Amino acid sequence: MEMRCLRKLLGITHRDHISNEEVRNRTRQAIGPHEDLLTTVKRRKLKWYGHITRSSGLGKTILQGKVQGGRRRGRQKKTWDDNIPEWMGMTLGAAMRKTERREEWRELVARSSVAPQRSTKTTG
Repeated sequence: MEMRCLRKLLGITHRDHISNEEVRNRTRQAIGPHEDLLTTVKRRKLKWYGHITRSSGLGKTILQGKVQGGRRRGRQKKTWDDNIPEWMGMTLGAAMRKTERREEWRELVARSSVAPQRSTKTTG
């Protein structure tokens, strides 16, 4: 979907036979460096997870709740409980404890493997 949007913005069709890498290069030239859509979604999901786990409302109850009964056969769908440890490189319990300290969680999200390092250089 991301490439489709970039191609549409640049006015490039698949009939033009331009590679995805070339589309990315043209996008960088047009708007500057940007992070992948998937990276943006993961980073925002981590930030939201920290926000919800610090609260005491219904969102936290639903996020941490378990549904009675078994799961369907076949490959299981990924859950928040699966994604957070995978992206952060720590157990779910450790991640939940880290979210209690907002600034520490923000630093962890910024340094995580899903969030590319943004340059802090200023031009001028």
